[in-house]
Amino acid sequence: MNDAVPVLRLDAIVRTYRAPGAPALEVLRGASLDIARGELVALVAPSGAGKSTLLHVAGLLEWPDGGDVVIGGRSCGAMSDDGRTAVRRRDVGFVYQFHHLLPEFSALENVAMPRMIAGAPLREARDAAMALLDSVGLKDRAAHRPARLSGGEQQRVAIVRALANEPRLLLADEPTGNLDVRTADAVFDMMLELVRGTGLSALVATHNPELARRMDRAVTIADGTIVDKPL
Repeated sequence: MNDAVPVLRLDAIVRTYRAPGAPALEVLRGASLDIARGELVALVAPSGAGKSTLLHVAGLLEWPDGGDVVIGGRSCGAMSDDGRTAVRRRDVGFVYQFHHLLPEFSALENVAMPRMIAGAPLREARDAAMALLDSVGLKDRAAHRPARLSGGEQQRVAIVRALANEPRLLLADEPTGNLDVRTADAVFDMMLELVRGTGLSALVATHNPELARRMDRAVTIADGTIVDKPL
């Protein structure tokens, strides 16, 4: 991909929620954002401002009522559901506040699963998963199920699972919000090191201005639009 082409472009995104008997709720009102290759952007906004909605739209989990999502220079607006699923599986990795690991599977199996779903042979998926776990110091914990891992270890597994298919974009929604301060700092540093080391782009929602300052720039949501946020 041409480095001059944004990895993610949100072009005048509109997202409105409607419920029977209630007024329409406009969450995003022409929100636009470009994220360059290798750029880490913090999304800092209060609860209810639309952070999760923005991330869901950026990751093609929700479709906007207006505007377009462009990933790697490809407009997703005219794609079928299957087409958007393929882009999401290939190009986007997700990390959430809660790890969402499958409890009946080991750490290795959790990390290997996205690659297997994408069609990789079992051996290749497991080898790649082990390399990822090794990169975050969890090789010796690969056979453990989530219940036998600490909170920080579970989130590290969730982060490398998001990288299993070598995406070009990482979307993270309060990825350390469920951890104590010391563990959160360590996990966040690890995530940033991984992202910078692989040349990924990232959009990371966080309430923590100290964490946001470790990224390249910060934006916020104001009246449904995206604006720069000095930190």
